[in-house]
Amino acid sequence: MRNFAIDKAQTVAEAAANAGLVADATLSADGGAQSPDVTIVKAGGIDVIDLMKEGLLAPAQVTSLAGIPGLDAIAPTPDGGLRVGPMVTLANLAADARVRERYPALADAASDSASPQIRNVATIGGNLLQRPRCWYFRAAEFRCLRKGGGHCYAISGENQYHAIFDNRFCAIVYPSTSATALVALGDEVELTDEDGVQRRVALENFFIGPDRDVQRENDLKPHEILTAVLLPPVSGLRMKHLKLAQKESFDWPLADVAVALDLGQDGVCRHASIVLGAAAPTPHGGRAAESPILGKHVDDSVAAAAGRAALEGATPLAKNAYKALMFETLVRRAILQAAAS
Repeated sequence: MRNFAIDKAQTVAEAAANAGLVADATLSADGGAQSPDVTIVKAGGIDVIDLMKEGLLAPAQVTSLAGIPGLDAIAPTPDGGLRVGPMVTLANLAADARVRERYPALADAASDSASPQIRNVATIGGNLLQRPRCWYFRAAEFRCLRKGGGHCYAISGENQYHAIFDNRFCAIVYPSTSATALVALGDEVELTDEDGVQRRVALENFFIGPDRDVQRENDLKPHEILTAVLLPPVSGLRMKHLKLAQKESFDWPLADVAVALDLGQDGVCRHASIVLGAAAPTPHGGRAAESPILGKHVDDSVAAAAGRAALEGATPLAKNAYKALMFETLVRRAILQAAAS
């Protein structure tokens, strides 16, 4: 780990003024950074410290958000939703009574992330902005595409945990379990720059795939920080999040699925949102899986058809075809459990 200065911002403007892009401080295999004098912002710091210990991140300065009032709060919004500050820990998000009652899929996703010790420190802001967990990216010796190289080693290498969609250029999977549920719910993020100018972006549009920029995972700009996750109002929405992992207690998901259904009084599905996590470089919207259940009563055959349709466009790699069966099963189960909730 290289030496760095630490700064504790007292205001959002101060933090945003210092904020650079993590990608610009990421080291390549030759030990060089694109922007060696960049300052990065940390929330809980779980991923930042990991990247620094792994010899992949060398910022000149780290600015902490911990001293800024209000960023660790969950508050109601005028439209009946919730505003979640980026410093809210995953543990507090999962335990909040309003989140558990109105957004159970999100509460389940947060409570299924990492270990209890990490959930008590890791924040929702940092969770959404963490970098890929691909072992080629995380190994300093490999100069992969995300570190300025010209090759994705996972495509023809050890790819058993990698993407089965959108994987022909870079085969990472987006690592946040909470994001799977948040995208299914139609959440937005609030981004604030050093002048206090805010922009709101639908979370599904906030993430950047490798076809747009292979060295970044999100649309955060220099001198801009994430200041809130905005949960929309929900009324009668039925939802479920399911996850499969090798070590169910704390491991990264092999596959996870979030489903949100709007069922009429007659039980007919009027709207459906299905999102697959650990499937692609960004949370993967299962649009094909939504079609078989719209306008229908949800039953075993309809849910099974949706599970099969969720695999439309999948291009499994040599060692991860098993994930397709996982997603088919998870989509079917999540739909049935959401409808029965």
